[in-house]
Amino acid sequence: MIEVAGQPRRILTALVGFLSLLALSSCSRPSSTGGYPDFADLVERASPSVVNISTVSALPGSGPALGGGSESEDGLQNAPEWFRRFLEQNGAEPPDGALPSPAYPDGPLGELQPDDGGDAPSGAPQPLGSGFILWEDGYVLTNYHVVQDAKEVIVRLLDRRQFTAQVVGSDERSDIALLKIDAKGLPAVKLGEYSKLRPGQWVLAIGSPFGFDYSVTAGIVSAKGRNLVSEQYVPFVQTDVAINPGNSGGPLFNLDGEVVGVNSQIYSQSGGYQGVSFSIPIDVAAKVARQLKDRGRVTRGWLGVVVQEVDRNLAQTFGMERPVGALVARVMPGSPAERAGIKAGDVILSFNGSELQVSTALPPLVGNVDPGEVVPLVMQRDGKQVTIKVEVGELDNQDREVADGADSATGPVEPPPVAPLALLGLKVIEIPEEIRRRAHLVGAGVLVESVTPGAAQSAGIRRGDILQSIAGQEVGSPQRLAEIIGLLTPGVTVPVLINRNGVPSFLPLDVPTR
Repeated sequence: MIEVAGQPRRILTALVGFLSLLALSSCSRPSSTGGYPDFADLVERASPSVVNISTVSALPGSGPALGGGSESEDGLQNAPEWFRRFLEQNGAEPPDGALPSPAYPDGPLGELQPDDGGDAPSGAPQPLGSGFILWEDGYVLTNYHVVQDAKEVIVRLLDRRQFTAQVVGSDERSDIALLKIDAKGLPAVKLGEYSKLRPGQWVLAIGSPFGFDYSVTAGIVSAKGRNLVSEQYVPFVQTDVAINPGNSGGPLFNLDGEVVGVNSQIYSQSGGYQGVSFSIPIDVAAKVARQLKDRGRVTRGWLGVVVQEVDRNLAQTFGMERPVGALVARVMPGSPAERAGIKAGDVILSFNGSELQVSTALPPLVGNVDPGEVVPLVMQRDGKQVTIKVEVGELDNQDREVADGADSATGPVEPPPVAPLALLGLKVIEIPEEIRRRAHLVGAGVLVESVTPGAAQSAGIRRGDILQSIAGQEVGSPQRLAEIIGLLTPGVTVPVLINRNGVPSFLPLDVPTR
């Protein structure tokens, strides 16, 4: 009887405990409505940390134009058709014929359109983007492109207070800028961790698209570690959150109300949102911000290699089970990679403990290391894995190598052609000194004069390529190339190092039967 009588009490106690946990859980995460999160509480808590940013451009006669078309009397010639329809349907016009946002993502990766000098008054602040309070003593984070070329930056808070901001520093490579306003005790954001973010998780953006302050959009994480040509040192977060002109620099929140990214770019063929948005991981943005605050500039690690993707055919030529890693196509003279003994043809499998599935993952990993730090690097060479230590250098603000433009008025002087290498369908010649000088070529190589149907053409070799090595052996002359080919086993696939327009890369060559 005692045990039976006590059972309801245990059930009641368990029920109370369960309800308490449920109540605690509902406080930290948005409640669910019909299977979807209710973001209202999150938005209410997070909005005071979000700011609107306006600027006055330092460029003479510049105005906030969205496109690159010609001027018109109504100031809308530069606007895309869908935006003009939006204004007409809502009976609105931009003030003074100006368009709301010059930071308009109008390229395949959301690149900014140049300002063509519209009709807007040059001294009037124009709503340009978003940002958020990083530290409570007045530090605001936004995109570099939001404040680029600005002579005055205005930050407006949710409570309508407005401040003229000082640009503490900016970093074009990561598209991050740090601002400072004269205010204390501000509601700073909580920072999340990029490493804990997973594809499929809900995320939310707050910003000022087209000047509509504190607009909220939500979606999910589509992918992590996206590398874009415009910022190869940033492993972007891809989402389907609606990001439009004016969202730039605003925060991307997770369901815990933590900032996990800085909204930066979109992929669009129309100029508007098409379901593919990119955000800078908060870990990257916060590190850049700390460096800008402490030093006024950003330092990045530098390895000094040119790498390419390893496809299935190349993996086979290097004796790899699957196509992973970053294939070293060139090692820059005097670089940390050269000092560490890295060579062209090595495949970097991991860097500083992080495995490389694709070659584009290497630049962000290297850039995130402090110059002077010694880190482990695992690579494959001659079919074996080798681990070495590399002392990382510092990446210059400017590119390490700048290729001279070719002078179209002066063509190379070609020596008499030698006998063709019929086995590969190739005709090669010695590299004229003029071409060697313009291409900054160092070391061996021969110039491809012509390609006919055959193994070389199937491998992707073209007229004008420089063949530098084959099967790991340097090609110093046409005669040496013929000797190397003659020693290769028919039917095998070997790597060929070429230089095309100053860019080195490997190609898989199937050695034909004789």
